[in-house]
Amino acid sequence: MAARKQKQRRMSAQVVEDEDYQLRYEIVAGIDVAKESAVVCVRMPPAPGRKHRTTHLQAVPATVPAIGELAAELKAAGVQMVSMEATSDYWRIWFVVLEEAGLAVQLVNSSQARNLPGRPKTDKEDARWIARLTEMGMLRSSFVPPPEIRALRVYTRHIWDLTADRTRYWQRLEKLLEDALCKLSSVVSRLAGHQTARAIIEAMIEGERDPRVLAALGRGKMRNDKLPALAEALSGMRFGPEHAHAAASLLRAIDLLEAELRDLQERVTAHLAAIPASWGVDSDGVTGPDAGREQDAAVLPAAGRLDEIPGLGREAAYAAANTDTFLGERFRRLSARPGGGGRKKAGCAVGRSILVIVWHLLNDPAARYRDLGPDWHARHTDRSRKARNARRQLEALGYDVIITLREDAA
Repeated sequence: MAARKQKQRRMSAQVVEDEDYQLRYEIVAGIDVAKESAVVCVRMPPAPGRKHRTTHLQAVPATVPAIGELAAELKAAGVQMVSMEATSDYWRIWFVVLEEAGLAVQLVNSSQARNLPGRPKTDKEDARWIARLTEMGMLRSSFVPPPEIRALRVYTRHIWDLTADRTRYWQRLEKLLEDALCKLSSVVSRLAGHQTARAIIEAMIEGERDPRVLAALGRGKMRNDKLPALAEALSGMRFGPEHAHAAASLLRAIDLLEAELRDLQERVTAHLAAIPASWGVDSDGVTGPDAGREQDAAVLPAAGRLDEIPGLGREAAYAAANTDTFLGERFRRLSARPGGGGRKKAGCAVGRSILVIVWHLLNDPAARYRDLGPDWHARHTDRSRKARNARRQLEALGYDVIITLREDAA
């Protein structure tokens, strides 16, 4: 009887037919990119009277004319999607030329397009594998910014490189002073951009060696508070003609780099103003390069929205660490965590938080930055769990603990 009831409870077997194999794209192209050329695989529907899809393979030189001809062929064939791996910087010429031709192009991470173990790894097989994954919609496209942002990146990355070069020149100048037994960098906070340091070094290049005369060139607090320390640091130095020549050369290089950086900053500002997506909107709905700067603007410019994030800059995470904000408190909490990696890991974590904020501000033009406050963690921490953990720690030390909640804290 029990067996009969058990049998009745079992669901009767059903036969479900699989759906026909559906392709995401009918006509696709996969490109295995190399430095001098690439293998292009085009996958198309079966030819008349055939059952299997057709594969066309060809090698194409990595030149603009050759890729332009390929783009015309792919458009004529009705290719719906072109995929390629992000191989070094070699993908750029392929992506840009095909994109400008009006083709849908996606750049994919090499880990997603990796061939199966055991399959032969050749350029032709890799291109065919990328095409097959594309037609089935199994590749996730990596983010490639639009052309105007790519142009902006060229400016900003050049700024980064020139800034790093300027820093190296200042470091070389500091080493040069140390070689001359000059301890100026031990008294001033930094050589770069320091008016007193610049004035003293220029006077030393001109031939002045008297420590008291050089120390008297100090400005502001340096002149008032550190005059004896400056004179002591400059006493007994061996700053010879060779040092003067090298120092003058380094200062000229630094000045040249600073002029280039000022020009680049102006170009970035002009280029950013030419991008409509970066414009703000006035309270009356008017938009343009200068819109959105008033107090009651409907939408701030993109740079203005980012300006509201505390400490945003090249060393944004460490600058935010010194603020009385949510980001500053997050940095302090993480850097003080036992075994948490200290300031470096805290800086990476806060840097990521800043990037998340940047993404939201740029993704939604109407969004405004609102600081959560340094007490956000305290307000959103589970008090019961913290009290339970504290009680367990005290009990482990041999104490009997009774916890009661104060009326004013309820």
